[in-house]
Amino acid sequence: MPRAVLLFPLAFLVQGCLAKAALDVATLPVKAASRAVDLATTSQSEADEKRGREIRRREAELAKLERRYEREREDCERGDADACEDARGTYAEIERLLPSVPVEPTR
Repeated sequence: MPRAVLLFPLAFLVQGCLAKAALDVATLPVKAASRAVDLATTSQSEADEKRGREIRRREAELAKLERRYEREREDCERGDADACEDARGTYAEIERLLPSVPVEPTR
């Protein structure tokens, strides 16, 4: 008799565990597919953040080129022929990069 009393609640516990396991197995493909879609797609905010980082990188590169161009131009004005050639090359780099940097609207 004491065995039956102990086995009766145990039978209900095992049923619950089996039902939970069956549910987990049944929903696993759906969860996996959903996760794969989440990983494969980029949200709008993620795309905006990526675009912002790229724009800031280009702006920093443009600022660096402009500072270098200014130094080379000053050296060129002092008579350094090599600086004149360097300034032309730097200016060409600025011209190449400039179209990819958005213009701030005037207020």
